[in-house]
Amino acid sequence: MNDPQYQYVQGQARASFPALLADYQARGDAAVAAGPCQLDLRYGPLERQRFDFFPARGWPRGTLVYFHAGYWQSRDKSGFRFIAPAYAEAGLHVALANYPLCPDVSVAALVDAAKACLPAIRAQAGEDLPLLLSGHSAGAHIAAELALGRLPGDPAVAGVAALSGIYDLAPLVATTLNEKLQLDAASARACSPLHRVRAGVAPALVAVGGAETSAFLAQAQDFHRAWTAAGNPGALHVEDGADHFSLLEAFASPDAALFGRVLALLDAGAA
Repeated sequence: MNDPQYQYVQGQARASFPALLADYQARGDAAVAAGPCQLDLRYGPLERQRFDFFPARGWPRGTLVYFHAGYWQSRDKSGFRFIAPAYAEAGLHVALANYPLCPDVSVAALVDAAKACLPAIRAQAGEDLPLLLSGHSAGAHIAAELALGRLPGDPAVAGVAALSGIYDLAPLVATTLNEKLQLDAASARACSPLHRVRAGVAPALVAVGGAETSAFLAQAQDFHRAWTAAGNPGALHVEDGADHFSLLEAFASPDAALFGRVLALLDAGAA
């Protein structure tokens, strides 16, 4: 079914999501209780320009920056703190960033606001540590946009882990999601990193769940193809059987291949 409303809304939904997201919230709450962490650190004047910081266990080797899902119009970093412990144990600081939401801001203004988190996170983590930019769904779009906005060869960004993202926003214009996104054809194209991939940016790991809709699989394939066609290192990871949110289990599990591939971005970015 090629209907965008099905591909990006109804077809992506699963009956398991409420229980799974409640479990993620509970595990995140437990991570906060176990500590150490610092919550709601400001990185700008807007109310949602805040990030949580979980320090690495032992000697830090880098910082994972994570942007949450929610189609640029909902959700909060607090629901995804569960990813922090595994990466902290692997020697990474973890910063989970909120950002302003549509329709309070446009998608373009949202990305501009999110950019301000990077210097604040580097100041918190240590200026000399490389960054891994990561995100899920809308957050993958933000991570890709921020990576493309860096200067060619910028050593601060070692890699990008883009999970189940939307890199061409044009199909969303014809969905109910656009009631808050308020995109037209021109602004959707301008906000689509697929059309602005260039050479000289960090390695990218593009991941998607094998059980997601064909549109999400195509988004991942097309973005990976564009990234590598521009001469940048990249890999495509399809997690067999995973849907849009269960993909995060592999992302946050030290025993999963996806987790290992995220960590490997640090080495690839340093090569």
